[in-house]
Amino acid sequence: MNKKILVVDDEPSISMLIEFNLKLAGYEVQCVYDGEAVFDVLPRFRPDLIVLDLMLPKLDGIQVCRRLRSQDNMVPIIMLTALQDLSDKIQGLDNGADDYMTKPFSPQELLSRIQAILRRLGALPSASPGEVVRIGAIEIRPDQREVSLHGETIELTPKEFELLSFLCKHRGKVLSRQQLLHGVWDYHFLGDTRIVDVHISHLRDKIEKNAREPEYIRTIRNVGYKLLEPSTMQSSLA
Repeated sequence: MNKKILVVDDEPSISMLIEFNLKLAGYEVQCVYDGEAVFDVLPRFRPDLIVLDLMLPKLDGIQVCRRLRSQDNMVPIIMLTALQDLSDKIQGLDNGADDYMTKPFSPQELLSRIQAILRRLGALPSASPGEVVRIGAIEIRPDQREVSLHGETIELTPKEFELLSFLCKHRGKVLSRQQLLHGVWDYHFLGDTRIVDVHISHLRDKIEKNAREPEYIRTIRNVGYKLLEPSTMQSSLA
């Protein structure tokens, strides 16, 4: 069955361009032109990914993203923005978007990013059925894509789950931001590493007692990040 992509953009020329290229690549595509229409089409279309413009009538992209996540809908979202201001891009990530692209953009690059996200989702889980990965008080169940902390389930977006899983796979190793972009976002080019920093911040907010003094995800200045078990981190800092 072909993967389904929901395109949300109020500029018909852009929607048609995206739709043409995605259908050419074999995707099933539905286009809507305002934020409220997203929630009308979701029950019957059930997209595998949403391409979401930031500036929309009725509900803007941030409001749509926030509402989806508040409903525990973790469908991957690529945010499109015509705004160059970094704060607008970061705001999209802060409200649950997995990635962003600035207009004007190459349809081929958008297609590549969609393929990368869906490819990684399709590749997970890679663990044995029923396997539980434990690090400190965190338990990861890859086959169910579930994470718990002290026995309580915590809600992660698909990208946060992939990021945590990748860090666990390479626990104790220093990973550069570019390595994380390659390993988690499947970028095979120099990407905007601020995407990594924002997702690390979100992940810390969910798994750390104190995000300013993290137990698990340690920042390696001017390099990247390293995941350690709490006891290992304490001994390494002693």
